[in-house]
Amino acid sequence: MNNERRELIEAITREIIDEGRIIEAGFAFYKIAVMNPNAGTDQIIETRRAFFAGAQHLFACIMSVLEPGSEPTDNDMHRITQIHEELNRFIVELKSKYREEK
Repeated sequence: MNNERRELIEAITREIIDEGRIIEAGFAFYKIAVMNPNAGTDQIIETRRAFFAGAQHLFACIMSVLEPGSEPTDNDMHRITQIHEELNRFIVELKSKYREEK
C-alpha cells in the first residue's frame, strides 16, 4: 500500500473514530484497502451490511459470554484472546489473498 493510501486511511479512521463510529472506520479501511475501486453502489452497500452484521454478531457474542461482575474474569480474558486470535488469522488470510491478486 502506498503512502498516499495509508495517509488517507489513517485520516478517515481518526475522523470517524473521533465521531464514535469505530465500525464505520473499519469498513472505510476495508473499502479502501480491499474492495475494487470500481465496485458498484449495490456491492458497496451489501458489503457494508455484511461487515456490520459480522461486527454485531461478534459484539453480541462477547456481551453474552462475559461473566457477571465489574472486572473481566480469567474466562472472559481467555474468550477475548480467542476472538483476537481468530480475527488475526482472518487478517493474515486477507492480506495473503490481497497480495496474490496484485
